[in-house]
Amino acid sequence: MISDAVRETRIAPEQLELELTESVIAQDPAHAADVLAQLRARGVRLCIDDFGTGYSSLSYLKRFAVDRLKIDRSFVRDISTDPDDAAIVRAVIQLARSLRLGIIAEGVETHEQLAFLREEGCQEVQGFLFSPPLAPHAFEAFLLERERLSTRGEAFT
Repeated sequence: MISDAVRETRIAPEQLELELTESVIAQDPAHAADVLAQLRARGVRLCIDDFGTGYSSLSYLKRFAVDRLKIDRSFVRDISTDPDDAAIVRAVIQLARSLRLGIIAEGVETHEQLAFLREEGCQEVQGFLFSPPLAPHAFEAFLLERERLSTRGEAFT
């Protein structure tokens, strides 16, 4: 199904990143490993969503050969006030760096969270600090506005 979608839309497989949930992997790990290896061989990027929640296993990182980890918002929410959440986020970032994986933090809502993540070396974030989820037409308008501000030299988050 994914191969068909890539072919029909004429998107380069490298531009597609699939977020894997634990439930998909846990249902049939052997089958999931085979399918994901085939997708990765075609150039599709793989990301473990909500890493560190549920029953996530470090063996997933080796077995499924993913490209990046996504830090769950439940850890990001209190990184400015909870030393345990800060330590977990710091450890996941270091783990990703050590395994040469990309890292993205979700649920970034404050400048303090963003500053912490940048200081720790997290290069990609998403959250309401930047924008709520948008419908396609609203996303296009959002990008055009950012481009307009950028060309005028105006700063944005």
